[in-house]
Amino acid sequence: MNAFYNVIIIVQVLSALAIIGLVLLQHGKGADMGAAFGSGASGSLFGASGSSNFMSKSTAIAAAIFFGATLALASMATHRASSTGGGVLENYKAAPAAPAPVKGADAIPGAAPAAPAAVNDGVPAAAPAAASAASAPAAPASAPAQQK
Repeated sequence: MNAFYNVIIIVQVLSALAIIGLVLLQHGKGADMGAAFGSGASGSLFGASGSSNFMSKSTAIAAAIFFGATLALASMATHRASSTGGGVLENYKAAPAAPAPVKGADAIPGAAPAAPAAVNDGVPAAAPAAASAASAPAAPASAPAQQK
């Protein structure tokens, strides 16, 4: 497929160069008057009127080849894009969603979360550190010595 693509590109470039050359070699409409008064066109390779027919037919053939190559390249490009699949974003993997923004004291890194103070009968509870120390059971001081 790649070699065929390259051949079509070469044919298109050569036909474009042929069109440019043939158009530049053709005489304009005003050149016919010069040939009628003996400007030397009758002694040319194609004769007095033969070059205009040959050049115009050659230009038309080169233009038909150029258009055919252009259509072939467009067709190949269309089929190549559809055969590969989804396109540019086919292999794109979305990043994980960002967490929701945090407000208040939780937004400060390293800050301990603030616990709400409990209120019993209008008297605030003790500080969490003191409450945990008071509610923890005491460890035995020492084991009683065994007597024999």
